[in-house]
Amino acid sequence: MMAGDMRDNGDAGGHGAGGHGFGDLSALSAEEMGHRLDGFGVNLLVRRVARAVDFLRDVLGFAVLRQSDDYAVLAWRGRLFQLHADATYAAHPLPAHLPEAGLRGAGAELRLYQTDPDQAEQRARDGGYEVLQAAADKPHGLRECFLLDPDGYCWVPSARKRPGIAGA
Repeated sequence: MMAGDMRDNGDAGGHGAGGHGFGDLSALSAEEMGHRLDGFGVNLLVRRVARAVDFLRDVLGFAVLRQSDDYAVLAWRGRLFQLHADATYAAHPLPAHLPEAGLRGAGAELRLYQTDPDQAEQRARDGGYEVLQAAADKPHGLRECFLLDPDGYCWVPSARKRPGIAGA
């Protein structure tokens, strides 16, 4: 089974990666890792991998499957996410278009459905991360908040509005 085909087999309660089902990825070569990928993937270029991993793990409950100074693989509900340090893209055309300072992810939202926005917001505040917009009930039936990670990517944990809460 390819990595993209695997589904989360744990933590049906809505937070974190649970049983990610990917096995031990830490010893795979770059080529072997590449061959495990399938379907749709997310890869974010970040200034410092460790700082990005801390945010994703501590605030949004991602499972860290592999991490080095330049690269990380994380899982969230059966989906792989990759992080690459800028230096790993030295021969790639994308870094020439990245801002030297400021937000990298302006205009994109990375949405995590059925993830408690109030808990994520509190963890972000506790960790000193930027809360762009506090958790609030929205007209489209979701309660969501907007959090900026250290590289300026906007993460939006959201869940169905709870009955009996104002605005629900």
